[in-house]
Amino acid sequence: MNMSAMTNDAPRGSLSAEQIAALGAELEAIRRRVEAEVGEDDARYIRRIVATQRLAEIGGRALLFAGALPPAWVAGTMLLSLSKILENMEIGHNVIHGQYDFLNDPVLKGTRYEWDIVCDGDQWRHAHNYMHHTFTNVVGKDRDVGYGFLRVADQQPWQPLHLLQPLGAVALMMLFQWGIAMHDLELDKVLNGELPWRDALPKWRPFLRKASRQVLKDYVLFPWLAGPVAPLVFAGNLSANAIRNVWAFLIIFCGHFPEATHMYSPAEVEGETRAGWYLRQIGGSANIEGGPWLHILSGNLSHQIEHHLFPDLPACRYAEIAPQVKAACQKYGVPYATGTFGHQLRSVARRIVRLALPPKRAPMRRGESAVPTARSAPPGSTLAFESPSMEPIAAE
Repeated sequence: MNMSAMTNDAPRGSLSAEQIAALGAELEAIRRRVEAEVGEDDARYIRRIVATQRLAEIGGRALLFAGALPPAWVAGTMLLSLSKILENMEIGHNVIHGQYDFLNDPVLKGTRYEWDIVCDGDQWRHAHNYMHHTFTNVVGKDRDVGYGFLRVADQQPWQPLHLLQPLGAVALMMLFQWGIAMHDLELDKVLNGELPWRDALPKWRPFLRKASRQVLKDYVLFPWLAGPVAPLVFAGNLSANAIRNVWAFLIIFCGHFPEATHMYSPAEVEGETRAGWYLRQIGGSANIEGGPWLHILSGNLSHQIEHHLFPDLPACRYAEIAPQVKAACQKYGVPYATGTFGHQLRSVARRIVRLALPPKRAPMRRGESAVPTARSAPPGSTLAFESPSMEPIAAE
């Protein structure tokens, strides 16, 4: 394991504003080099992945129609699982980020792509591309922090219901496509009275429309076409969706919530500079070490640090970029969190269990205020909230 030492403190440490600006400039130089090189190799890569995904789906659904033979059912389920994983992780997620807009291919256009999942594409573009990638790990801003009901940050207030969150995490894992579809609907705010139902309804309509189409396709249309083996096709589709859900949950949680990653308060990132935004992405992300298949099946989100830094660059470039990013971090003493899949998974589990318990209160010293004060970031280290794919920074 190659795991950089890192606490849950912000990664700014003793960096001066000038050092933070210099690190940001080096990262921006990496971005510009890759942007200048993007071209035919990236096009061939994504088209091979798309062709593989389509063959896996056709083969999987065909074998499920022969599901009366147990080996055919198992093979069909695994192929369909592979298809759904590739479509969601390497194709859908990355295409929707606009990583392949340079192709001018209407099928791979980020603003138009609709993926094979119950989450509506337009809602994902808002909840993920904008909210998550702009306010990454900012508690109260980034709804990916706990997905509306898990406590994964010390800054989140503890409630007795959090004692059940290890079970809640398992349920979310099994139903993950529904979790990511619904967390932008702000159901938690509706239930606690912060958001009136009438204001929430406009978001529910596209969700219900997309979810109903997905349910009809996987659980009505294809079983109906299978005739006498309809129950087996239904079970195969259900299993493939569950396998995809579990895999996506594990990859995303291992990239966002190991104990090495930092969560931020809004005060810490107020007035942030672009270089500071880069620094926050490094502090709020963790990589997963593994071979080529792990990277492909994770949509290259095994390089979560590089994805958060450069979400609109083709993800197949992250393995090439990672050593350069790590070297820049080492140069400035910024922790670069990376570890094996097993290590990151154990770390995520510890965090979920630890934060399910009531926080321990340190004895208050005489004269100490009971009201916590927000930590402020070093001057010049922060950057205004904006989409990471907007204006590049200049060396300061």
